[in-house]
Amino acid sequence: MPGTELAERPATEVIDEAPASLGSAGAPPKRRLKRSTKIVLAVVALVSIVELLAFSGTYFLYSSHYVSTDNARVDGDQIALNAPIAGSVTDWTVAEGDTVRKNQVVGSITATGGGAQPKRVVKSPGAGVIAVNTVVDGQYISAGVTLAVAYDPSSIYITARVKEDDIAGVHVGQLADISVDAYPGRPVLGTVTELQAATAGQFAEWPGADTDPTNPQKVDQYVPVRIAITNADGVRLLPGMNVDVHIER
Repeated sequence: MPGTELAERPATEVIDEAPASLGSAGAPPKRRLKRSTKIVLAVVALVSIVELLAFSGTYFLYSSHYVSTDNARVDGDQIALNAPIAGSVTDWTVAEGDTVRKNQVVGSITATGGGAQPKRVVKSPGAGVIAVNTVVDGQYISAGVTLAVAYDPSSIYITARVKEDDIAGVHVGQLADISVDAYPGRPVLGTVTELQAATAGQFAEWPGADTDPTNPQKVDQYVPVRIAITNADGVRLLPGMNVDVHIER
């Protein structure tokens, strides 16, 4: 009769016809990673560990041998050209990048109003290169306003703001390695010449961005450190350029 053949077949034959993809209790067999995949994963893990150790070693080297800060820039003694009187700018002859001599006449200010008005010349109080120019002919300005700012290229230096927690490791005479953002791979050398007597931060009633999370009223302070440039390696340093500073302990 139909169906009797299947019933009369041995139980082993019925089991053998079960799908090969099923394991015990009908569950799919566990997949195993290929040997090549295991090797790749092990290599990736090893590389990650090596990179972590290298980073940790570099951080330890710099923290133990250097006081480092990226809160630094090229600076210099400013030569401010100010308006002697209020009035309109006339005969303005300088622009950014121009070189001026001490007592050089760079323009004049004509007082405004009815009748004959006095005119006063504007002189540069020192020799340098114009870095900032804020006026044009015909512009009205108030007395004492800064018309331009010049810097003496021979007196350029670095101002590095060092966190107060690290300032104990900084002393006059220490050497400094300086990296200029505008010239990657061109190291500049310097020497610490001065530690400012006060921090660069300002006292405020409310804390600023640099605050200690465990004490919201405590604001991180930074001490300005002046660094004289001893070897610029041909790099043209301009006031305002950003730099990273590593001061040797």
